[in-house]
Formats: sequence, C-alpha cells, structure tokens
Amino acid sequence: MTAVPDSNSLTASHDTAASPSPAPADRRRWVPYLLSLPALALFAVLLLVPLAMTALLSLNSFGFYTGIQDVWQLGNYLEIFSDSYFHEVFLRTFRIAFLVTLICAVIGAPEAYILRRMRSPWRGICLLIVLGPLLISVVSRTLGWALLLGSTGLINQGLMAIGVISTPIEFMYTETGVVIALTHVLVPFMVLSVWASLQRLDPQIENAALSLGAKPFTVLRRVVLPQIIPGILSGSIIVFALAASAFATPAIIGGRRLKVAATLAYDEFLNTLNWPLGAAVAILLLIANIVIIVGCNRLIERRYKQVFE
Repeated sequence: MTAVPDSNSLTASHDTAASPSPAPADRRRWVPYLLSLPALALFAVLLLVPLAMTALLSLNSFGFYTGIQDVWQLGNYLEIFSDSYFHEVFLRTFRIAFLVTLICAVIGAPEAYILRRMRSPWRGICLLIVLGPLLISVVSRTLGWALLLGSTGLINQGLMAIGVISTPIEFMYTETGVVIALTHVLVPFMVLSVWASLQRLDPQIENAALSLGAKPFTVLRRVVLPQIIPGILSGSIIVFALAASAFATPAIIGGRRLKVAATLAYDEFLNTLNWPLGAAVAILLLIANIVIIVGCNRLIERRYKQVFE
C-alpha cells in the first residue's frame, strides 16, 4: 500500500524549493569589489608600490665611497630634522605653496563667480582663456615667464618705460618670481573647483536676499561665500599640493640658489647620488602635505559644518 504524503510535508517541501539560495545573494554582494579589482591593482602598482619602495630606500645609508648600503636606520631623517638647511628649504617650500594658494583663492573665486554670471558666447571664450595655461607645456610656459621676469624682460622694461621704476626689479631667482609663475598655472584649478560649487547655487537665493534689503557685498559675504566654501577648499587642496611638489617652475625661475623640497630631492638623486637622503626628503614632503591638507580640511569643515552637510 502506497503512503500518501500529508499536506504539512508537501507545504514544507514546497517552501524549501521556493526559497532562494543564499549563494547568489552573497555573490552579488562581492560583485562591486570584484569589478574594482583592476583599478585597485593599477593603483597599487603605480602608486603604492613605488611609495613603499621609496620609504624603504629612505631607511638605507649612503657613503661617497661605499654607495648605498642595505642597512635599516633613521640617519637620513635625523639629518633632515637636525640641519637648519633642510628646515629652511621646507619652510620656503610651504611658504611659497601657502602664498600661491592664497592668491589663487583671492583671484579664482571672484573669477569663477563672474564667469558664472556671463552669457554665451563670452562665457565660453573667457573660460577658454582661463584654461589656456593648462594647454601649454609646463617647460614652455615657465621659460616664457623667465623671459618676462628677467631684468631685460617685458615687465621690467614696461615699468621703466612708464616711469614706475628706475632700475629693474629682481624677479628671477626669487620667491616672488616663483609665486607669480606658479599662480599663473594653478589659478584654473581653483576656478574649476569654485565653478562646480556655484552650479549648485540657486540664483534666486541672491535675488531673495537683495529683495529683503541686503547690500550686494552682504549677499556675497553672507549668502554666496558660505555656499562656495567646499569649492574653495577643494581647489585649495589641489593648488597647495601641486605648488608644494612643483619642480619645473622652481627649478627654472628659482634657479639653483632658491631650493625647494622637490628640487632638493632631485639634486640628491641625480647630482650627489645620495638616493636614501633624496627619498627621505620626498617622504617627508608627502607626509607634511597630507598633515597640512587634512588639518586645514578638518578646521574648515568644522567652521562651515552646515554647508558640508
């Protein structure tokens, strides 16, 4: 006699067969990570591995007669921290980067605001002019500034022709010349960052403030400026990092007498062949950049917390 299954067993078997297997859900959860593996591998090979190798190289010792010795020590870092020459170089590097960032923010933020209020086709033409420095080779652009800033350059000759100065001003091989040349190329990064923030600003907010009796300067200070702080912050991070690590412009405009961290590392690598010391300079420059940028980022985000939320 054949046994007839009861209804409870049929229902249980039906629910078991209908319930989805947990394996596909687990696989779907890992899909984003698997798709990111090629980019992560490329990032590790091109960035993390060279940085790790540079950090390990900075721990080696160097002798003019023995060359690079595979000895783990902190002598290179102790030499940098104890020598006033390195202190002066790093102080000059970050002073130039800070001045360039400040000037770019003062010029770039109003420039982006003016561009936003322009109409076509003038907006596109002016934006192309602003982005022009990025379309020129850094060496060609810097050599052009060397011709302009020289004692017989166009700037000095023009100022002398109109009677503003009687003798040429020394721009070459000075921090002033380096700041001017770096500002010229890094302003577009600030303009683009502030431009992105202005795209989220509703023009009617400004009109509402004006209709309530606010002065134009008050509208800019109390309405527009807090809204574009994220753009100014992101632009400042980009400009500061690029200015602090710039090499071609300080090397050509500043010359050998005006050392910054990038040119110092270059000299240690290729002139004195002291690779471990050059690697230590590069690692300290990277760490200082990260600390300064993250610290300023936290302070500004805390000050304008409502804007970032």
